[in-house]
Amino acid sequence: MRRKTLSDAGVADLKGKAARYTFPDPELRGHYVRVMPSGAKSFVAVSRDPNGKQVWATIGASDMMGIDKAREDAREAIKRIRAGLPPIEQKAAADTFRVVAENYLKRHVAAKGLLSEKEIKRCLDVYVFPKWETREFIGIRRGDVAKLLDEIEDGNGARQADMVLAIIRGICNWYAARNEDYVSPIVRGMRRAAPVKRERVLTDDEIRAIWQQAGMAGTFGDFLRFALATAQRREKVMTLRWDDVSDGVWRIPSDDREKGTGGELKLPDLALDVIKARSKVGENPHVFTGRTKDGYFNGMSRSKVAFDEKVVIDHWTIHDLRRTARSLMARAGVASDTAERVMGHAIDGVEGVYNRHRYQDEKASALASLNVLLKTILNPSAKNVVPMKRRARK
Repeated sequence: MRRKTLSDAGVADLKGKAARYTFPDPELRGHYVRVMPSGAKSFVAVSRDPNGKQVWATIGASDMMGIDKAREDAREAIKRIRAGLPPIEQKAAADTFRVVAENYLKRHVAAKGLLSEKEIKRCLDVYVFPKWETREFIGIRRGDVAKLLDEIEDGNGARQADMVLAIIRGICNWYAARNEDYVSPIVRGMRRAAPVKRERVLTDDEIRAIWQQAGMAGTFGDFLRFALATAQRREKVMTLRWDDVSDGVWRIPSDDREKGTGGELKLPDLALDVIKARSKVGENPHVFTGRTKDGYFNGMSRSKVAFDEKVVIDHWTIHDLRRTARSLMARAGVASDTAERVMGHAIDGVEGVYNRHRYQDEKASALASLNVLLKTILNPSAKNVVPMKRRARK
């Protein structure tokens, strides 16, 4: 006798035969269990469309869903067939990681003019897209993030892994702000490098060694000298243009979202000497030219590795030059608030809000004092030389 009911156990009991066959569900007309010779089973629904054509639709494999869920989906499929619609509603393809990331770049990074746009794109192209480009965005879990960071940390260091983590976190948070059902897989404690507040200031001997080797290190060496002599941020020195300097004054361009700069600076001799020694390359607008016809020098990591092979100094970074210059200004007796303005640091409190004096003369004097001290450090014998007075003739 034909079964009056069909349970999950009953589906499991159906055995494969020499040929494929279908077993009808006694509780739902048009719903069947299709049994393959191998024993594999799947749920199917069948009905006729408005034109009288018989349409079969596969609901799902029996080892992936129970009979109750299969009946529910089959009822919906039969309704759709009779209405002349596809048996299974076609859902929009889920967004891939690349789709979400490119939308983030367009609507957040580019729209807000983030200065880190170029670095964000580089990190995505090098570290993330090769692994996740076609992955379903919402399917990326915490374990996937941890695995990716492990690979980056092992191959490129903990700091690079943290940079990628920050980018992924930004994308996930941006997506979560637009999709109420999404929860970011990023949690506290995923950073790989412990934050370190650097206090490194170069000694006089180290300054002399770096300055001397910089004279033989081409564009990178000129960059180092100029950075130390002006105390400005690396990005501003790298992108220095010929037309930014006029009559010995460097007018540092700045965008609203950037960190502060020194503004207009009357350059000291050591900085001007670097510029005068440089030659214009074709129509390239930059003082420190790069490899492209209009690009600026940007090969810092590789150049520093080569540089460090010539100068044996305990671990130092390019940013240490800026910290060293600030310390030297204090050593030269420059007032703290003036030195901070040379650095482009924000001035706190009421003074920062209401004092709009440009401090051009004061900043020029500060850099001149730094210039004198640097010359003394670079030529230590000069400070011990006492000019001889001429003996008056009798």
